[in-house]
Amino acid sequence: MNRGILLQYHDPTFSAALISWQKQHGRHTLPWQNTRDAYKIWLSEIMLQQTQVSAVLGYFARFLERFPTLQDLAAAPVEDVMAQWSGLGYYTRARNLHKCAQRVVAEYGGIFPSDPALLADLPGIGRSTAAAIAAFSSGRRAAIMDGNVKRVFARVFGVDSYPGERKTEEAMWARAEALLPQEGIEPYTQGLMDMGATLCTRSSPDCTRCPMQPRCVAFATQRVKDLPVRKPKKATPEKHATMLLIVDRDEVLLEQRPASGIWGGLLSLPELDGHNAADDDDGAAVPDVDPAAVAAAASPFGAVESQERLKTVTHVFTHYKLHIAPLLITLSKRAALAGEPHYSWLPAAALAEAALPAPIKKLLLELLGDRAQAQTRMF
Repeated sequence: MNRGILLQYHDPTFSAALISWQKQHGRHTLPWQNTRDAYKIWLSEIMLQQTQVSAVLGYFARFLERFPTLQDLAAAPVEDVMAQWSGLGYYTRARNLHKCAQRVVAEYGGIFPSDPALLADLPGIGRSTAAAIAAFSSGRRAAIMDGNVKRVFARVFGVDSYPGERKTEEAMWARAEALLPQEGIEPYTQGLMDMGATLCTRSSPDCTRCPMQPRCVAFATQRVKDLPVRKPKKATPEKHATMLLIVDRDEVLLEQRPASGIWGGLLSLPELDGHNAADDDDGAAVPDVDPAAVAAAASPFGAVESQERLKTVTHVFTHYKLHIAPLLITLSKRAALAGEPHYSWLPAAALAEAALPAPIKKLLLELLGDRAQAQTRMF
């Protein structure tokens, strides 16, 4: 780092105040804390990317129960990994998690490296996540820079530009490096996370309990609600998909999606005419569908007995809204799936544990849940 920048941002009192606060008031009982187990620390850091602690807790416990060690995860089929991740969202994380486990086993003998640069080279681990893993698993001095840290820095130091801009982000990284303490990297790193998650929150910051209040520029200038500077708003794109919910008795037809794109690698409902929702960005309303066209699309799977349009389901992604128009199709006679390796029939009783996108699983459980329960009671 440039020595002038280091001197400009260097302030040992910042880390001292943060470490003292974290030891007294920070979080200390989360299941991935109080350990040097890099596997648990890595898993928690990946799950916590863009996801709140409350949502991660249950998934973390179930994931470790299914994959107790890194070797177990690396050896498991990717479909099992996706099934355990189902509902947590941002599914690229799950695919990268599996790839990362396999690389650590193959290249490092199943032991995570302690060097943040080597960690950052692994799938799904960026610069900030690598620093957190290295700090918590081996006490390495490395700076993190997630959304919580950006918010804390923007308010405490009065950053007047959008943190997502390259110049602003580079300046924040330089400050983060300069503020690293010589000792106590673990409570310091955890303190930054805890402050952003529990005190310096986006909408309801608790400035009265914040250890940085005496030095906080945003508090002193009454700009806490204005900082960090928000990203310029753009109209949210709206995409549409017509999906075929083909049912035969107590089973539903599912299609495995391609590895790339939304819901990559998960099971989902077939889309009419090969319509790919991820590529449709014109925002136009889904037109009425010709029943004959629906019957033709469903014909490879059997003879159509009835079809019914269900209520549209809207799912909000990070960058757009997806409107799903489900068509319920009941078959009178099922056809064999010869030559259709990406399609499979799933019993209603297995829906809850299947690797399905959250909105699709919710739709199917609401429609077929009674059948699933009835099927379960039979055994």
